[in-house]
Amino acid sequence: MGGRKLPPTASVASQGDGAKMIAPAASRNTDALCALLAEMPFATGNALELASGTGQHVAAFARIFPDLTWQPSEIDPARRASIDAYAEDLPNILPAVDLDATLPGWHQNFGNQNLIVLINLLHLISWKEARNVLSEAALALCPGGRFVLYGPFMRQGKLISDGDRRFHADLTRQVPEIGYKDDSHIHKCLKSSGLRVVGVVPMPANNLAFVAEKPSI
Repeated sequence: MGGRKLPPTASVASQGDGAKMIAPAASRNTDALCALLAEMPFATGNALELASGTGQHVAAFARIFPDLTWQPSEIDPARRASIDAYAEDLPNILPAVDLDATLPGWHQNFGNQNLIVLINLLHLISWKEARNVLSEAALALCPGGRFVLYGPFMRQGKLISDGDRRFHADLTRQVPEIGYKDDSHIHKCLKSSGLRVVGVVPMPANNLAFVAEKPSI
């Protein structure tokens, strides 16, 4: 994942103050994601954000859940520096770590999570990598923990807007094995990973948020 060349529209961010970077997509969707996460049943515990990007999201989430300890992760060093800059005045965010969530085995170092959040990654990786991400996230959750997965998805094998069709075509033209994943396949993959899907929430800009829970023992 780290060395893959993606279309310029796939992961856009510009330089902000100091080390901070600004991703327009994060600026647009942070409020909707905060509203979704505000409904999660957690007051304390551990939260892991996979592929944290610029750090705009985790900084906002940490303010909603001040008693959750947030662990951001990101493979890009410049973006890890951006995450740490956003987190500078937020004591419940740990330093960003270098984690490629598409690789098997990472749950062994990031277990006992009450909440795991993944935003806008699955369309940028292959199905094999996506399955790794979902299965590892399921293993990293503690019983009763929740996984929130947000992004653009096909609906029953169909792309539902002209913008989605263009973006999917741009992605697959550059890297044939990536692109939008189908919502029904995601549902099945979460279930086969041992999670129970408790909600599929329509989000702005034709996106979806899957909310899945690890059954309590």
